[in-house]
Amino acid sequence: MTGAVALPLKPRRLTIDYQRVVNAVFALQMFTGMISLIEPSPYDFVTLLAVPIWAFGGFKIHRAIAPVLLLWIVFETAGFLALMPHWEEADARLYQLQSLYLFVTTVFFTIFFSERTLRRATVCLNAFTIGSVVSAIVGIIGYLDIGGLAPLLTTVESRVSGTFKDPNVFGSYLVLAATYLLQMLLLGSTRRILLTMGSLGLVLIGVFISYSRGSWGAALAALIIMAVTSYLTADSRAMRQRILTMSGLALGLGLFAMVAALSDTTVRNFFLQRAAVTQEYDEGYTGRFGNQMRSLPMLVEKPEGFGPLRFRLIFDLEPHNSYIGAFANDGWIGGFAWFALVLTSLFVGFRLMFKRSPFQRLAQVFAPTLFVLLMQGFQIDVDHWRQLFLCFGAVWGMEAARLRWAAGSPHVRDDSGQEQEAI
Repeated sequence: MTGAVALPLKPRRLTIDYQRVVNAVFALQMFTGMISLIEPSPYDFVTLLAVPIWAFGGFKIHRAIAPVLLLWIVFETAGFLALMPHWEEADARLYQLQSLYLFVTTVFFTIFFSERTLRRATVCLNAFTIGSVVSAIVGIIGYLDIGGLAPLLTTVESRVSGTFKDPNVFGSYLVLAATYLLQMLLLGSTRRILLTMGSLGLVLIGVFISYSRGSWGAALAALIIMAVTSYLTADSRAMRQRILTMSGLALGLGLFAMVAALSDTTVRNFFLQRAAVTQEYDEGYTGRFGNQMRSLPMLVEKPEGFGPLRFRLIFDLEPHNSYIGAFANDGWIGGFAWFALVLTSLFVGFRLMFKRSPFQRLAQVFAPTLFVLLMQGFQIDVDHWRQLFLCFGAVWGMEAARLRWAAGSPHVRDDSGQEQEAI
């Protein structure tokens, strides 16, 4: 019997899973989106890293997203045309360049979500939610003035801005995470129920202490839309019963927390003050609404608009209305392009929520959030909110993925490039 001959071991090759790298950098981008206290923010630097890393692997542009990309190009072009007469104004120039940057991120999100959609959307929501929970915790620390941080994390009215500069942006940023967390509880898609409930509680506390009327309304509307569409599209009677039960439990806990918070006289008085339909700065000839009404006949006579950021030079206030702002900043072409973007995106988003597809549940998180953010655009300027452009991209990316799925193959590509059945 001969002895075994030992063969030399081959050295193991160092291999890198490209898609895992893409997902990891993208997750970091989503997490850092909750930091806006400094400019440029970490989100901007990670975005500059994430986009080329993703593009290096190649991508396809589905015909379904071509029209919306064209609308974005028209909108941005109109903005730069309106800027030309005022190019020497540094603020206006910076504003339009920021708009261009957000346009690039929207294109990235749209194409990015159109492929490997299930995995990428899940990575997005998980990372975004973790960031939102951290942001809410920071906001609560500021509200309680732990470590003397209140002056840094709140505004002069003691409204919490957290990791953002504006309490309205802070409160509305948390809406997407709140919707996702509640959906997981309603559908039973989380194995960490207590952690999910605790996270949802922290996020909703963050929304509340922002004392932003728009954020309160946006959060409530998004949660209701998500719950109703989840119920209407449930696959079984048992699931519908679960949704009803968990919705009732969430509502009960929310009302209990609200009553407990409002038992404090200071909190109750400030809440009632902020909950008023209008504030002092809304009213009068030179108030928010007065300025908006006075601007309309002027904009009718100016097809080129006022130019970026020139509304405030005329009326001493921002328009506080993204729809009037679109016509004021970008002229008629930009204004009508913005309306077209809004209407088509909402149509696509609501159709995604009700059409059976592997992306329906994800759409029931992103589309309600997109809807409420766009509704906030009637009472505040949302046109530079990064979470808005994320939702725009997610909705259109999922629509492209749905059309591919409906056209022939009941499969969705996973991160390894293999085919797996959609669930």
